Amino acid sequence: MKAFLFAILVGLGMTFSGFTTKTAAEMDSVLVALKSGNVSLLSRYFDNRIDITLPERSDNYSRSQAEMILKNFFNNNGGVTNFELRHKGENSGANYLIGMLLTNNGRYRTTLFMKQKGEKQLLQEVRFQQE
Repeated sequence: MKAFLFAILVGLGMTFSGFTTKTAAEMDSVLVALKSGNVSLLSRYFDNRIDITLPERSDNYSRSQAEMILKNFFNNNGGVTNFELRHKGENSGANYLIGMLLTNNGRYRTTLFMKQKGEKQLLQEVRFQQE
């Protein structure tokens, strides 16, 4: 009986560690996309609808609208030069990233919220606040 319980606990541990690793890999891909200003890569992690807050407007957009909005935002700011991660964490099953987006025309405090949907972490919200 002890061997059976041990096997179950080991199996659960491996399952959850795989989940954590996958979540970390998805968050790392989002970071790479932000650092390079690659909206196409970033949009792979958009949910069907996503909240985007920019200095001049805020709304809920479809995946394709959100991609266009962010491309325009990055282009209008002279392109992304880097993203500096300040903090990442988890709260009530949602993951978040906080950092500084550096563009040729300014710096933006950036917050991203991701939530598990099925087997994938999806972006629910992206906020840019000008420094």
